[in-house]
This record gives sequence, structure tokens and C-alpha cells, in this order.
Amino acid sequence: MKKLLAIGSILLCLSLPARAAEGDPAPFDPDLQRLAEILGALHHLRAVCGANEGQKWRNEMQALIDTEAPSGERRDRIVARFNRGFRSFQETYRTCTPAADLAIRRYLDEGAKIAREITARYAN
Repeated sequence: MKKLLAIGSILLCLSLPARAAEGDPAPFDPDLQRLAEILGALHHLRAVCGANEGQKWRNEMQALIDTEAPSGERRDRIVARFNRGFRSFQETYRTCTPAADLAIRRYLDEGAKIAREITARYAN
């Protein structure tokens, strides 16, 4: 549960990195896209495994987009990665399995690590 809170609080810190110029990719965009994909995966997996979190992970994604305020193609890439993460697990897991539970733990760890690294590397 601590990791769930860690990702949420770290996402709020993402407002610290300098934003990319209009239309230009930010140097942390590959990491940001990976984080979006992880949030999409968690949105599906946590629901399948009965976490009863409602829209928590979709809301975290919306907070990331609101904070970073990407536009155009940059925004589209980030949103596409969230959808890719969601759909890839939606096709694979319809019920909670030990493998789904393991994927959740790994994604929580990876997401927290990425968010910390982005904040540490690019915060003003």
C-alpha cells in the first residue's frame, strides 16, 4: 500500500521539471511514456485483482497530463502509451492470477522508480 501512495505523491512532484517548449519533446518523455504505460496496466490489473480503487490510476494519468500539459503529438503519444498498457493486460488477464499480482508489484516498483528518477534528474 505504501507504494501506491508513493506513486501518487511522486506524480505530484512531476510539476517540478521544466516543461518542454511547445511541440518539442522533453528529455524525460521516454520515461514519462513508460510511466503512462505502467499507469494503464495498473488501471486494469488493480481492478481485476479486486483493489476497489475505482478510477484511481486513470485519475493519476490525468494528473500527470494536467501537470505536464503536453499538447499535440506529444500528448497523443503519452495517452497512447496509457491505452497500450491498459489494453495489453485487458487482453491477457480477465481474472486475478498470481502472475497478475506479481505484475502489479513489479509495476508499482518500476513506476515509483521512474517517477523518482524524473523528479531527481529534471526538477528545478
